[in-house]
Amino acid sequence: MAKCEICGKKPMSGNNVSFSQKKTKRQFKPNIQRATFYEDGRMVRKHVCTRCLRTSVKV
Repeated sequence: MAKCEICGKKPMSGNNVSFSQKKTKRQFKPNIQRATFYEDGRMVRKHVCTRCLRTSVKV
């Protein structure tokens, strides 16, 4: 399952809504990327969402 290892963001469900207002189930998936971070002086690979990736660059 696609899940961010920092914030815990995971897929959410919702509806596709057509022009005729017919509703069918769909899934909103987070944009998960594989990134390398330094933790305690060593490199660690994590699956993180792009929002957390952008925030980690700022810090």
